[in-house]
Amino acid sequence: MTAHVLTLRLPSPLLGRDKGVNVVLPGAYSAHGAGHRVLYLLHGYGGNKDTWLVNTRLVDHLAESGTIVVLPQSGRRWFVNDHAGLRYEDHLIHELVPAIDERFNTLPTRAGRAVGGFSMGGATALFLGLRHPALFGAVASHAGAFEAPHRIGDPYATFRGDPGFAMPTVEAHERVWGPPGSRTRRRYDPYRLIGLDGASPPPALYLDVGTEDHGRMLAMNRRVRDALYQRGHDLEYHERPGGHDWQFVDRALPASLEFVERRLAGLPSQEEAAHEPV
Repeated sequence: MTAHVLTLRLPSPLLGRDKGVNVVLPGAYSAHGAGHRVLYLLHGYGGNKDTWLVNTRLVDHLAESGTIVVLPQSGRRWFVNDHAGLRYEDHLIHELVPAIDERFNTLPTRAGRAVGGFSMGGATALFLGLRHPALFGAVASHAGAFEAPHRIGDPYATFRGDPGFAMPTVEAHERVWGPPGSRTRRRYDPYRLIGLDGASPPPALYLDVGTEDHGRMLAMNRRVRDALYQRGHDLEYHERPGGHDWQFVDRALPASLEFVERRLAGLPSQEEAAHEPV
C-alpha cells in the first residue's frame, strides 16, 4: 500500500485569503465504511505545508496506516489568534477541521482527531489540545517551544550568526505575542492552560525533546512535563538523543504516530460514548 499526498486550496474568510494545505491519505484509506482518524501536524517556525514531507519520512510511515495526516501552514506565524489580529487558531478550528471532515471519510469526534507538531508547532499543538479538549483526543509534541508566551528579549542572540538558525527575532516574536504582559501571552500561557478544568477530559499527551537541544528548550520541556504530571494529566514523556532539528524529529516520528493511533483507538467513538452508562 502507498500513502498519497493531495494539495488543496481552501478559502479562509477568517484570514481573508485562500490557504494551501497538504493532506496525506494513508495506504489503508477508504472513502467508504468506518471513518479514519485524523492528525493535524503543525510545522516549526518559518515552515509551510511541505515542510514535513521534505524533512521526514512521514509518507513512508503512513503506508500501512489508517490515519489521515493534515499539514496546514502558517509560515512565521503560530496557529494562535495573535497580537496582530491574525486568527490562525480560529482558522484551524472553525474552517480547516470542518473542511477536512466534509471532504474525506473521517471519524468526526475527539476519538478521531489529534494535533501534533515540532517546536513552534509542538507548542501550539499542546495549546490547542488543552483549549479544545472536546475536539482533540490526543496531542503529540516534538521539542515544543512552550514558553514562547513568557519570552522576553532574545535568548538566542548568540546563535544569530548561523544562517541556518530558525528562531524568531524579538520583533518577529512580539508581532505574534505582543509585549510582555499582553493579553495574547496570558491567553496561551502554558501553565495557565495546564491548570484549566473543562467539561471534556483533557487529551492524552505525548512530549519528547532532544538531549542535545538548546538548554532553554530542554529546560522548558522538563518544566511543562513536571506541571502536567503535577496536575494529573495523561502524559507520555521522552528525552531522546538529538538536537533541535528535523533529524531528531524524523527519528522520533514513528513513536509519536504510534502513540496517536494507540491512544485514539482507546477512546470511545461518538456512538459508543452515547451508550456508556452514566
